[in-house]
Formats: sequence, C-alpha cells, structure tokens
Amino acid sequence: MIRTEMVTLRDGTRLATDIHLPPGDGPFPVIMERTPYGRNDTSRSEITAANPTPVARAELASVFTAHGYAVVYQDCRGRYGSEGRFIKYLSDGEDGFDTCAWLLAQPWCDGRICTMGLSYAAHTQAALGCLAPPGLVAQVLDSGGFCNAWTGGVRQFGAFELKQATWAAKQAALSPEADADPVMRAALAAEDIRDWFTRMPWKPGHSPLRHHPDYEAYLFDQWTHGPFDDFWKQLGIWTQGWHDRYSMAACVHMSAWFDPYPLTVIGNYQGLKRAGRGPQRLILGPWTHGDRSATRFGDVEFGPDATIDSWAGDWRGYRLRFFDQILRGIPDGEPPVRVFVMGGGSGQRTPDGHLDHGGRWIALQDWPAPQATPVIYHLHGDGTLAEALPPAEARPRRYQHDPRRPVPTIGGNLTSLEPVAVGGSFDQMEGPDFFGCTPPYLPLASRPDVLVFQTPPLRAAVEVVGPIEAELWVATDGPDTDFTAKLMDVHPPSADYPGGYAMILTDGILRLRYAEDPSQPRLREPGEVVRVRVTLFPTANLFLPGHRIRLDIASSNFPKFDVNPNTGEPEGQAQLIRVATNTVFVDAARPSRLVLPVLPGAGTDPI
Repeated sequence: MIRTEMVTLRDGTRLATDIHLPPGDGPFPVIMERTPYGRNDTSRSEITAANPTPVARAELASVFTAHGYAVVYQDCRGRYGSEGRFIKYLSDGEDGFDTCAWLLAQPWCDGRICTMGLSYAAHTQAALGCLAPPGLVAQVLDSGGFCNAWTGGVRQFGAFELKQATWAAKQAALSPEADADPVMRAALAAEDIRDWFTRMPWKPGHSPLRHHPDYEAYLFDQWTHGPFDDFWKQLGIWTQGWHDRYSMAACVHMSAWFDPYPLTVIGNYQGLKRAGRGPQRLILGPWTHGDRSATRFGDVEFGPDATIDSWAGDWRGYRLRFFDQILRGIPDGEPPVRVFVMGGGSGQRTPDGHLDHGGRWIALQDWPAPQATPVIYHLHGDGTLAEALPPAEARPRRYQHDPRRPVPTIGGNLTSLEPVAVGGSFDQMEGPDFFGCTPPYLPLASRPDVLVFQTPPLRAAVEVVGPIEAELWVATDGPDTDFTAKLMDVHPPSADYPGGYAMILTDGILRLRYAEDPSQPRLREPGEVVRVRVTLFPTANLFLPGHRIRLDIASSNFPKFDVNPNTGEPEGQAQLIRVATNTVFVDAARPSRLVLPVLPGAGTDPI
C-alpha cells in the first residue's frame, strides 16, 4: 500500500512524503529516507553485484515492507514535490526532526524510526540525529553525514571543493523553479560547465548559475566563507559539534577510499563512540561514491572481493539484518569495523584493459587499527623517501606554482565533478580525457611544479592501514599558497606497463593561511618558515615487494580544488594572480616526513 501525504513543518512548509505500508494492521517500525533527488525517482546506487540494474524506490521499499517495516521517502525542502526554498544542507536538521515527530503521531508507526540513505541522504540523517529526535533507534549513513564540512565535503582544510560548483549547476537545472520556468531551464541547459572551469574564479551574477540566483547565492556563501567560524558550525554541516548530544541510535557509517567522505564517516564513528552514544560500526571499501557493488574504479581493477556483496550477500540484506538486530534482537554477527585493503594483485593488464591491483577485506575491532605502528619516511633532497634522517646540509627543494597552469586532477577520492573530472584510481599520467592536460601528455612527475619522493623498490611487503599525514617544513615568497600531498603505489615496469604504473591511493591539501588556526587565518611574510601538517584521506593498501611508496608534493590539484592565486585576497574573491616560489625543506633540522600506519605481518588478516 502506497500513499503520498504533505507533512507540515513548524514553519508551515509542506514536504511531499511517500508512505509504503506492509500488509496487516500494524503498527510498524519505520524506515525513512530524506532526499533532494526525488522521493519516487530511481536511485542509481540501489543495485547488486548480481543485478546491476537500479531498482525503483518502490521496489526497494517492498524488500523492507515484506519484513514488516513501513518505508517513508520524503523530498527535501524546495526539491521536487516539496514546498519551500532549498538552501543546501542547512534546513535538514529541523525538517527531519519535525518529520520524525509527525511519524510518531501516525497510528501505523509503532514509535521506532530507522533512517537510511546515500550521500545527501546521509547528510540529512546526521542533521536530524544531532537533534536526537524521539523514536530514532538506528541509522545507516552511507557516504555522508558531515562531521566537519570545513575539513572535508565543502572545503578541505581551507581549499574549496569544486564538486560543489558542478553539483549546483546540475541540480539548479533539475530544480522546481527551472521546471516551472522554461526560460530559466533553457538558459541553464545552454551552459557548458567544462568551458566555465576555464574561466575561474567565477563572479556572482557572472557564473553559469546566474540564471538561478538562489543556487548561485548558496554556492558563493560556501566559497567565500574561508575561516572556520560560526558559518561552519551550523546544524547540518558540523556533526562534530553535536557528538556529545547526538541521538543514542545505533549507527553504521560507510564510505570508501575513492569517495569524498571517509574523513567524515571516520570522524563521526570515532566522535560518537568517544561520546558514549549508541553502538557504532564502520565500513570502508575500495569504491567510488555509492558504487559498492562494482570492482573497477577509474583504471584499476580490485577483483571480485571488492564488492560489498562478496561478504554481505548484498546491501539490501545487510541493512535489513542491521535493522532486525537493533529492533528485534536478531544478532547479525558483524564486527565493529570492516576495511578493504587494496593490493596483492598480479599487476598485469586485465582482459578489459585495466590494472589488476586486487585486494581483500579484513575485520578490525576499532579504527584506527590498534595494532598499527606509525612508521616515518623522511623526504630527502635527492627525491628519496626513506626512514633515515636527511643530512644536515641538504638543500631545500623549490618550485614555482603558477595559478594559470595548475596541476591537473587525475582521479582520486572525489565525486559529483562530472563532466569535468571523475574519481577512482589512475596512473598519474596526463591524457586527453583529463581536464587541463595538454600534449605531449607526460607523467605528472615530469612537471617542474611537482616534487617527487619515493622509496627504492621494496624488499618486503608493507601493509598501510589508517590515517595518513605529511608533516612538512615549508615557505613561500608571498602572502599565501597551497600545499598538496599525494600518496601512490608505484608498480614496477612490466610487459603490460613498460613505464611502470603510479597508482594514486589518496591525497590531501592545506591552504597555508590556515596552518596554525583555521579560525584565524594568517598571511605570511616572504620566506617565513612554517611547519605544516597536510592531512591526506585515510587509506589501506598492501605495497608488494618490488613496488615503491611515492609521495608527490605540489601546490594545486585542479579541478578537484579551487586554485590558490597566491595573493592572499579574500576566499573566492581574488582579482589578481601571482606566481609563487614555494620551498620544501628536507634537512635534519627541518625534516619533512610522511607518517604511515603500518600493520605487522603484511598480508595477514587481523581481527
């Protein structure tokens, strides 16, 4: 049985809500998903390894209604069938709370509410969880639920994630306002977003979003709020500030190595656990955003075990078992943490033409893995990455960062940047398919503004599982710049890959003005030496013998992040650019280093 109701919120706004009831008189426990993508549209991610065709939301609901759950799908404020003005992320806490209150008043609800959803539908869950609504007992937050949007999801340690721009352009064209106004719809459809990425920085009123002022306004609100101030502590984008009063619901937090949200889900898993809230679980796969039943991401094949289906049966079954455990006391036997460790494959080209990197799942009792040991690899002036300290007299490494020629993004942990860039793992080689690359399409390592540090070929396997940090001693000759760090597994030359294969694992960025205090940006004196920490996204990878561990340092990663003009002007409002000369120190007194969490007994299965 399906019906649609308009749920009235505290301010009188009404939200379109589809209700799927199981057979029988009830009352029933409820599973709710709140989405900006259409409550009755098919979700691309609701597939299985056995059947890659996405199922409609009504069909997914039938899986749960067959087991006695009512299922509720709701359009977020200002989207599809719901009234009101859409303001991205910031209304979902109170709207979700009010919807929970409405559910509890329905005769068919037994007073227990579960939530689920991917990406934005995970953000909506975390927002309402912060307000601890009555009745909330379980949540499955898949690839989202902002822990701190300033450190990941909107900005990343100061730099702006340009997926917010491509998302806004696409969703403005799908908005109710564009649907009701054929002129607006045609104007938005006529814009070529790739062309607009050659004309940054954008200006309010002179961007591809100028045809929809509401969407342009929220985008520039995010882009121009640089410091970590009260703007970033709003409900909906700062779950970290609510951990100690969050709902006591049991939570599953899930993300992936090539997804933009592993820092978010790990931050919420750890923070809620420390705060003594409900039971917490963590799942970290090798996937791109929402692609949990695939095995290839970018140009790299991770093997049949890469899917969630390989151990869960499928994602639908996992969620049902989790809800049954929480609501009905049926144990599902799951460990607190499941992690996919990449690596161990043949390194050959698959029949489909991709790198066979392989991997396997391991179970852990917590994150980070209690048995991991931090191992320090120092950056040396000759480009070596080694445990030994560099010599005292080592000369620093210098390069020029020209904002007009940024280092192009070639894969990584990103989403929603299509058609400008895609996530996943690739050889760090320029090519015609990557935005910003130009002939003759040489390796990124050949660029003068990329510093490369790598180990000799490994004599024994090294298994890295956990958080990744680069601690650098740096300087610039102007008021501000960025420093990026990228970790790679370099496969040795082979018949299939004569030049080897520099496979990206993870990366990070820091805007220098925020190095000491994100809330108090400080511009630099020319040549001022600063010790900084670049937080890369966490990862898990088995580096095989013969491979190299490689770290690249640069000052741009575009179009994943906005490009620092090096002028120190206010965020998102630069009018000028300058070429910066940037320095990384590599001597014994200023030892720049990479810190890797290494598991003992590489290739074994810890528990």
